[in-house]
Amino acid sequence: MNINDLTDEEIIEIAHPMWDDLVKYSNKGQYGKFIKKFSYNLLLGLNEVEMGKQFAHSDLARNLVEERDFLGFIRRGEHVTALYRVRSTAREGEWLGRLVLGYENGEVRIFAASIF
Repeated sequence: MNINDLTDEEIIEIAHPMWDDLVKYSNKGQYGKFIKKFSYNLLLGLNEVEMGKQFAHSDLARNLVEERDFLGFIRRGEHVTALYRVRSTAREGEWLGRLVLGYENGEVRIFAASIF
């Protein structure tokens, strides 16, 4: 199945809760719960030492505002990217949140997630 076969509304029902969980678990520093929906290939590529440092030392990653502004989707190949405007309680300004979703073994998984 290709995630791009779903309507925007169907993808929103999947993407928003997944993004919200990433923010929640990032703020709490709960690495195991943070990576729970990551694709197998994403997990293989993670440097757990660097991720641990990010959770321990990043003001941005540990202080994200839970409210987000959904900006839209970018559809490409077998993946869809959801874009969010995010803010921090510790740092002034706005950031772009990116969540890349697709199917893996019949289940929607996270193939990339970042804040710029």
